[in-house]
This record gives sequence, structure tokens and C-alpha cells, in this order.
Amino acid sequence: MTQSTDSPASLRRRRLVAALPAAPWLTASTGLISDAASAANATTNATTNAEPNGKTDPHLDLSQVRLRVATYKGGDATLLKTAGLADTPYTIDWSEFQSGNAMIEAMNGGSLDIASGSEIPPIFARLQNAQIRVIAVYKDDVNNQVVLVPKGSAIRSIADLKGKRVGYLRATTTHYYLLRMLEEAGLSFNDIQAASLAPRDGFAAFNAGSLDAWAIYGYNVPLAISQAGARVLKNANGYLSGNYLYYGHPAALADPLRRAACADLLVRLQRACQWFAQHQDAYAKVLSAELRVPEPAILSLYRNQSQARRVTGVTAADIASEQQVADTFARAAVIERHVDVAPMWTDTFNAALARGA
Repeated sequence: MTQSTDSPASLRRRRLVAALPAAPWLTASTGLISDAASAANATTNATTNAEPNGKTDPHLDLSQVRLRVATYKGGDATLLKTAGLADTPYTIDWSEFQSGNAMIEAMNGGSLDIASGSEIPPIFARLQNAQIRVIAVYKDDVNNQVVLVPKGSAIRSIADLKGKRVGYLRATTTHYYLLRMLEEAGLSFNDIQAASLAPRDGFAAFNAGSLDAWAIYGYNVPLAISQAGARVLKNANGYLSGNYLYYGHPAALADPLRRAACADLLVRLQRACQWFAQHQDAYAKVLSAELRVPEPAILSLYRNQSQARRVTGVTAADIASEQQVADTFARAAVIERHVDVAPMWTDTFNAALARGA
């Protein structure tokens, strides 16, 4: 079915609140829909916020369904297309975003059905009772999230960051793992000169010598190493869970047709990850052209992954992982109060994803 792509500017988005921080992813099998639709009604919620239940016809006609789905540049839309899994029996209106926080804002305003990001944006959303649910988990690499120091730096440990100029991005994974690393070294954000910078600004500042260290992720890491001679001081393995989340709007989960389409999409993304595992070189070529990032930089990340990419259903351990993030932020006064994350989570799509695995 025809798929469309919108820019965030075309969406009617409502501000969540000023406190929500701005921040920094074969042919179609006929079995996908029958598997997803029959499983999409396993709507026992992970908490008391149960979604509507009831049986769904496994042969639902989804031809009139439109799913509004967020993607990053070089993200899920690109992956599905490259893997040959984009020919859905429903229409997907893709909208490109630069951060999970922006996606949450748009979802809360009613402009998105599905989005994705780290464990962190829902924590801030929960503070404001935003209209989102966590519907699946995307297990991915954390070795590409690091603290860099410039070429020739005398800094050899996190403890050496005391009094230094350190770049990071507030309310993102860099904020969290930098906080935890500092705590482990007996330091806090008050002991460093912290500067919250968008990745592009951070890259410029790092290259200009304005930062003594930079907490950053993704393709910026191999680029900073190859172009500026940066050195990895420490990576986030052991500090980040590797859980990235799929978010769903409650209204999409409450509608049987959209719920079945959501289940199908998650299973397609699950299978696209399986395709990726066998075609990393080919996918790196596609991303290199789309992102204008050198192919070797992309492959260097793929060759150093902390875990294989996969999409899974919700578990108690996943909920506990996000709760740890929220508790860490509350303890450090990044957020103003304790947040119970469990009410946001639902295992609505666990059966579909278990069947699709």
C-alpha cells in the first residue's frame, strides 16, 4: 500500500509543557496479518490500566487503516523498505523526527500512533500524565554511547573530569550514563562544567577544543575518532540497559483495526531486525547514502555491537530497567519527584511478537 512521509512541521503538535525537555529507528508474508491480528487482543495490561479486550477476526480488512508513525532519518522507514517489508496492507504516514522527546510531544498532542526512543522520554511524559503507552522493546547496541576526550588529552578516568568542560545532551541517554559514571567516581554534575549541546553543536565544540570531554552516541563517535583523533574514555556498556522503546497512543490501542495494524507493524520491524543481522554490509551502503555518513563509520558501529538488534515483548525486567532510570533521575533532582513508570507499560502485543519471533 502507498506510504507517505511528512515532516514534523506539517503536524499539528501541542506543547506537552515547558518542562518537557527538547533532546537529541522478502516480500510481505501473508502470515503477518493473521498472526498479528489474532495476537493483538492479548490486551492484559502490565498494570491496572487495561486496554480494551475482545476477539479480533484474523482476516480483518485493514485497507482503510492509516497508521501515523514516527521515524528517525535512516530509521524504521528505511529499514522496512530495504528489508522488503514495507508493503503493508494498511497505509503508513511516516513523519521524521530528531528525538524521542519530540515524538512524545507529538503523540500526546494526538498526531502519532506509534513512535520510538530511549527509556528516558516516557519518564518526563509520565510527570505530565501524557497520553502514551510503552508497547514493545527494541534491544540494541550501547557500545556506541561513550564519553570521548580529545586527541592528546591527559584525562584517563571519569574522576579526571572534575572541574572540566563536559558536553552532553539533557534528558537523553548521555545525561543518564554520564550521571551514573560520575556517581560511581564520587562526583556529581556540580563537580563538572556541564554543557547541554545538540549533537551537531557538540561536535563543533569538541572539534574546536571548547570541550574537555563529550558524552555522545551514534555515528558521531566514529566520525570524531577518525576526523579529530578522539579517544574513548569510557563506553556506556554496564550503565545503559540497551532497551529502546516503542510507544503507542492509547486511542490506537483501543481501536481494533489500528491495534491489529500496530501488531503487524511491530512484527515486521522484528523481522526486519532479523534481516539486518544477515545484511549489515548492504544496509550500511543504504544508510551511507541517506545519512551522508561514510560507510566505514557505519560498519565500525555494526562490528562492535554489544548485542544483536531485536524487537521483543514487554517483561517485568524491562519495566524495572526504566524504573531504575527514573529513580536515578529523581535522586539527582533531574526530575522533581518520584515517578512510577509501570502504569505506562502494556503487554498488548506480547503474543504477536512471541509468535513472530
